Amino acid sequence: MAIDKILVTGANGQLGTVLVSHLGAVYGHANVIATDIRHPLEPHPTAFEILDALDASAVNDVIKRHRIKIVYHLAAVLSAKGEENPLATWHLNTQSFLNILEVARIEKVQKVFFPSSIAVFGKNIERYNVGQEVSLQPSTVYGISKTAGENWSNYYYIKYGLDVRSLRYPGVIGYQSLPGGGTTDYAVEIFHKAIQGEKFTCFLKADTVLPMIYMDDVLSATIKLMEAPAAKITVRTSYNLAGMSFSPGEIAQEIRKIIPTFAIEYKPDFRQQIAESWPERIDDSAARRDWNWKPRFDLSAMTRDMLYHLELKYHSTPIAG
Repeated sequence: MAIDKILVTGANGQLGTVLVSHLGAVYGHANVIATDIRHPLEPHPTAFEILDALDASAVNDVIKRHRIKIVYHLAAVLSAKGEENPLATWHLNTQSFLNILEVARIEKVQKVFFPSSIAVFGKNIERYNVGQEVSLQPSTVYGISKTAGENWSNYYYIKYGLDVRSLRYPGVIGYQSLPGGGTTDYAVEIFHKAIQGEKFTCFLKADTVLPMIYMDDVLSATIKLMEAPAAKITVRTSYNLAGMSFSPGEIAQEIRKIIPTFAIEYKPDFRQQIAESWPERIDDSAARRDWNWKPRFDLSAMTRDMLYHLELKYHSTPIAG
């Protein structure tokens, strides 16, 4: 049985690096084409091509040449980095997605995946249990662009029947790659500092609770959504997705259970204001109902797994605990 060819844009990013490898393992490395605007630091296990997603002609060429049937569009500037140059962030995040949608429509691509984010929410929402259907008033250009992307996804589905699917990712935590300029990046960097015996300076306050998700659960949720029958997909903007919620103080406490000498200090910067505009907890009941979503990792399990793999990465020996 022939397997559909898959294209990934933004393949060198925090999520793309891991997702490309996972897609190759699931569907065969020969069936995945990884793309980005520059060569990766380490080779992808799949084929790789340079692609500027802002170049509609180049996007069309890659999709047509490889007979792509499924696209994972990950190319984007993230929240904290995006605030440094709002107009460029808006242009990249929105125009690149419109290029993907148009080419997908013309070339009859079967499915498109668009990663949204908790950045679409604003201070107007109930932060402690954010529902699926809430008014979106984002406070960053990243969040604004993701909100626009959600609406374009819904529009292309309604007007053209293009099967676009999306998840509102919480902060993504994983040992496989370094963070890429997001407000939740502290929850990745903190583990790297801990395993190297260094003091960590956190750019958020100790009690700032944010929703997070472990990379293993991100991969599981993304594949489950994309493999679900179209009839089961009731949300054509973007599904809420939840893993766990915690503060920097709570994650530091969990790390000290394994590394008692770990030290942390708090020096909030501009990212504190961004974090305070985001929810603390997410109601993802629609995802659980429609395609049986359920996370595997809580804070304790994630901490143990992160420290185990980072100890192997830095010191080639597993950590106790």
